[in-house]
Amino acid sequence: MTERSLAPSRYAADQLERLRILLVEDDEGDAFLVRELLEEAEAPFQLTVASTLREARESLTGVECVLLDLGLPDAEGIDGLRKLLAVAGSAAVCVLTGRSDEHLGVQAVAEGAQDYLVKGQVDGVLLIRSLRYAVERKRADENARRLREVELLQAESARLERGLLPQPLMQTSEVAVETFYRSGRALGLLGGDFFDAVQIGANRLHVIVGDVCGHGVDEAALGVELRVAWRALVLAGVPEEHVLASLEQVLMSERRAREVFATVAAVSIDLPANRATVRLAGHPPPVLLSGGRAQPVAARTGIVLGVRPTPTPATELEFPSDDWSLLMYTDGLIEGRVGAGNERLDVDGLCKLLDEPAARAVPLPGLPPWLVSRADEDNGGPLTDDVAMLLISRGGGR
Repeated sequence: MTERSLAPSRYAADQLERLRILLVEDDEGDAFLVRELLEEAEAPFQLTVASTLREARESLTGVECVLLDLGLPDAEGIDGLRKLLAVAGSAAVCVLTGRSDEHLGVQAVAEGAQDYLVKGQVDGVLLIRSLRYAVERKRADENARRLREVELLQAESARLERGLLPQPLMQTSEVAVETFYRSGRALGLLGGDFFDAVQIGANRLHVIVGDVCGHGVDEAALGVELRVAWRALVLAGVPEEHVLASLEQVLMSERRAREVFATVAAVSIDLPANRATVRLAGHPPPVLLSGGRAQPVAARTGIVLGVRPTPTPATELEFPSDDWSLLMYTDGLIEGRVGAGNERLDVDGLCKLLDEPAARAVPLPGLPPWLVSRADEDNGGPLTDDVAMLLISRGGGR
């Protein structure tokens, strides 16, 4: 039968990285003992000795772990630990205590030290193991702190981005407006797409959906600027035929590069007349749901905003009844793949989805998220572009 030793095993030097240690100890005998213990463990290390806290401050560069005696000429007890922790940076700190003041070790850990060791109660293997554990705990603490900072920053950004999404400015009960927004930007709530709805007087409802090219924070900021500018123009009573031209001026003055452009679908609804004026600047047409069918609005399309200032043509739309819905969306919804090939959903595919019995069974408020869910499914995964939608409904909505 083979006997097994219960003594602590030595570290394999070729399996460990060299541990850079700073010993802060004014007693030469204790410093010599610490070095002997480290050499006894046969683990790779680099030891620097400082006899005062002042010397320690000058020797911290590149150090992974500080072994601190609490009785120094220029720093005594917990006060010395606090001063060292203030300058230790990413280095772990272990405290050395005597048998009679072990309670200070517990207090030191509460103050921020990674561990404490009692002089005379450790051998070399336990010493080097404690120091390595302290280094790993310090790294874990730093990672947790950085993660927490990122989470707080993300939460703050999310609150700001949610605040930038508009609330429809409406008083009428003749039509209902459902909104949907999903950013394609990783960890972002806001992308370059934008939407808004503003009622002017008792009879006129203005709605817009737009898409700034790109997916970064600059595009997201520009999308917010355009949306706010559009609302201001509408509320100021700027004639409808001049609103998009003015919006283009804002785009061209605020964009970060000449290549940045935006597509827009703007609709002005005359509620008493049950009709609308549609203007498309390089944007896919709205889809009209009425009489149990979904079909794109046959509207003329102008060029995108920001390339060559040109008046956007207007198309008059007569709603066929008092039961209709108008779906306005950005191209992120229709650019997903359909099946294994390169075929895209496109406008015709969107109309087919809306004509499915399953779509008709979805209540109108749930229709936009249902469409995105189906588009994700057909795409074989989440759509990569931003998606913004407005669903304006009257009567039964279909």
